[in-house]
Amino acid sequence: MPQNEDLRPEWKQSLGEDWMRVHEQYLHTLGNLTLTGYNSEYSDLPFNQKRDMEGGFRFSPLKLNQGLGECENWNEVTIQERANKLAGKAVDIWAAPVLEEDILEVYRTKGKGNGTGYSIDNHPYLSGGPALELYKTFRPAVLALDQCVREEFLKLYVAYKAETNFVDVVPQAKRLRLSLNMNFHEIDDPRGICKDVSGVGRWGNGNVEVGLDKLEDIPYVVGLVRQALESQLGGDTAEE
Repeated sequence: MPQNEDLRPEWKQSLGEDWMRVHEQYLHTLGNLTLTGYNSEYSDLPFNQKRDMEGGFRFSPLKLNQGLGECENWNEVTIQERANKLAGKAVDIWAAPVLEEDILEVYRTKGKGNGTGYSIDNHPYLSGGPALELYKTFRPAVLALDQCVREEFLKLYVAYKAETNFVDVVPQAKRLRLSLNMNFHEIDDPRGICKDVSGVGRWGNGNVEVGLDKLEDIPYVVGLVRQALESQLGGDTAEE
């Protein structure tokens, strides 16, 4: 799927009646990402044209693109199937290390805290209500972005880290206020919901602020958070 929110009619037909949700939910996920030297030529063309054109997926020499040439349609089902296939290969290629129990014990989180002296109990807005409901859905989605992501409770916000903080979450009465640790000009935000807070005093790190007050906005916001993580890790992906 292309990034353009103003999808062509062919894409809407391919994705089905629920095309808007499918586009938002799966755009920046494993099943819809690949490598190509023809991204600008592909643009937002329908899938069958991207598949069959000169340099298209049908003729790609990359193992990552194997199977795309046989796909008749690109939709939620095919994206999920490809994600599962790639995830299975990734587990085989990068197997998890086997560590002795005494080594694991050193790094295990003790109790509800995480070594900072703070826990979820220190955040009254996460004891119930709208902010807690948002957090309970947002949290696992962020932790699932990468195996290196870890959560750390601080006095005034909850930090999500890779090499360092890439998003900080300030719980508020009816929403979560997020600080993305990246420059404002780097964020790809088609909806225009991000704010430039460069030089503005805020709890949290980064120059990009976004508010989260609706459960249905979580997939889109997690896509913004993913950009902050990839910026920190130096990731570079191309859309199918």
